[in-house]
Amino acid sequence: MKIKRIAHIGVAVADSEKASQFYTDMLGLSLESNEMVGELQVHFVPVGGTNIELCQSTTEDGVIAKWIAKRGEGVQHVAYEVEDIDAALEELKAKGVPLLDQTPRLGAHKARIAFIHPKATNGVLTELCEYPKDH
Repeated sequence: MKIKRIAHIGVAVADSEKASQFYTDMLGLSLESNEMVGELQVHFVPVGGTNIELCQSTTEDGVIAKWIAKRGEGVQHVAYEVEDIDAALEELKAKGVPLLDQTPRLGAHKARIAFIHPKATNGVLTELCEYPKDH
């Protein structure tokens, strides 16, 4: 498996608009994009070659809403960009690594994504993502 970089750090927030204001107004960073991914509203704030991904549930029973209810707002996951997500998942399966996603699904920026179970990573929810070639 070839990991290219840390693609983004996902932060669970109750209000992505309000949260993005801290990064833009207080830190002087810029908002790169804002999009819907399923039931999630996500804002991306670039910092060097990595993004801060502000994730907000748009439903009361969404994944991020449940996360916040259990753990509060804060860092939710770390995402690594991989060269070939299918090969990465096959390699991890062969090594016995527990996965939340057995096959990739569509994520933000049209990336193919999959999550590794946190019990394999000392409690850190870990995402793998492969971006389209034109990204």
